[in-house]
Amino acid sequence: MTHPSHPSAYPQQPPGEPHTVPFPVQQQWAPADVRYALPPEAGAAVPAPAQEPAATAPKAGGRDRYLDLLRAVALVRVVVYHLFGWAWLTILFPSMGVMFALAGSLMARSLARPAWSVLRGRLRRLLPPMWAFAALVVPMMFVMGLKPVREEGIWWFLKLGCYILPIGSPPYPWESGSEGGFLELSWAEQAAGPLWYIRAYLWFVLASPLLLKAFRRLPWVTLLAPIGLTAVIGTGLVAVPGATGEALVDFGTFGSCWILGFAHNDGLLRRIPRYISVSSAALLMAFALWWASGHLTEEGWNLDEIPLAQATWSLGFCAILLQYAPSWKELPGRLAGWDSPITLANNRAVTIYLWHNLLLMATMPIIDQLWNIPWVGDHLDTYIDASYDVLVLILIWPLIGVMIVAVGWVEDVAAKRRPRLWPNGAPKRTGKRAAGRGTPEPAGTPGPHRR
Repeated sequence: MTHPSHPSAYPQQPPGEPHTVPFPVQQQWAPADVRYALPPEAGAAVPAPAQEPAATAPKAGGRDRYLDLLRAVALVRVVVYHLFGWAWLTILFPSMGVMFALAGSLMARSLARPAWSVLRGRLRRLLPPMWAFAALVVPMMFVMGLKPVREEGIWWFLKLGCYILPIGSPPYPWESGSEGGFLELSWAEQAAGPLWYIRAYLWFVLASPLLLKAFRRLPWVTLLAPIGLTAVIGTGLVAVPGATGEALVDFGTFGSCWILGFAHNDGLLRRIPRYISVSSAALLMAFALWWASGHLTEEGWNLDEIPLAQATWSLGFCAILLQYAPSWKELPGRLAGWDSPITLANNRAVTIYLWHNLLLMATMPIIDQLWNIPWVGDHLDTYIDASYDVLVLILIWPLIGVMIVAVGWVEDVAAKRRPRLWPNGAPKRTGKRAAGRGTPEPAGTPGPHRR
């Protein structure tokens, strides 16, 4: 029995609009203030400062499992949001703001070393996983009908190069394939959706040497400047068209979160009385809700569609998270039972982030085959249709697991580490206990990428 066409579970967004998404991994330990941003350093050990802020650093070496937990939660939230499109998730946990704040903290720590070597390391860790993604997706787009736009001339091919170096928005068709095909017509737009984050992350990385100098000279001005930028270009007061405008809006929306990571790394947050930082964050978040209430879109309280509300809510939310962040060497209590999946998610965060949207689309034709099974399609079709999104949510995790095994090892190669198929931190079969869950081998070992 042929089932009725199932409506797309994914909200359609124009190119360049943020699609929430998640973070990669940092494999080398750094203090709690540091580390979580799109790639961690190339497995090279970073000497500890002469004296680290006691309030922010764990007393002994090891990963801060609280921040690992945040990253894993953000990844799950991204997948769930892109499936169900629940606008309230952008308020419950602003994943993108959290990810950029953690990335900024790691970047500030890394810039204790020469800026050029840091930038080169970030690019080396960021680009190969994206190239693996583009190696499949771009040929699929061409096979299914993508063609150069003659009116754009050579500019179209330069934009195509953004699949190699994501300094701008790459081209993709809004609709690709044919009705009744294996994938929905919007598959290319959905697959390319997460790339806005890669572009934004790259620009933040490139700007960080100058941003960090500005922050250390004028911390509060630098921290709040992106909010001011968002108030101008993210509200329509000044319109900047095209991909440039989209990039500027992204920079303004999440720039303060990135710079908040600088404050976290430098210990500035810890020097502010907690009641002041928390009350200020609460005021920012109250303003965000007030502003959003007067600028609701068709998607309701979706802060992804309201830049100024997103910027202020994320900044306040992240300030509270970083102010109260504990330093966990191990996950406490019942959370310890989730240690392996949390470690795996952190070690393969880039892979999960890049591929999850395409894999969500791939679940649908698989589930559709249930209607072709004798008796099942005739007698259970109503139940299948009613539980369609739940079936997608169940199926997406095995597909992500397959992709981790298939291409996740590229993250290790990019980090000059020994490739691993399933890096969940479990002890090796040799019987020797790993030095730490998910802890990388010594710097000299061939062998993630942060955020």
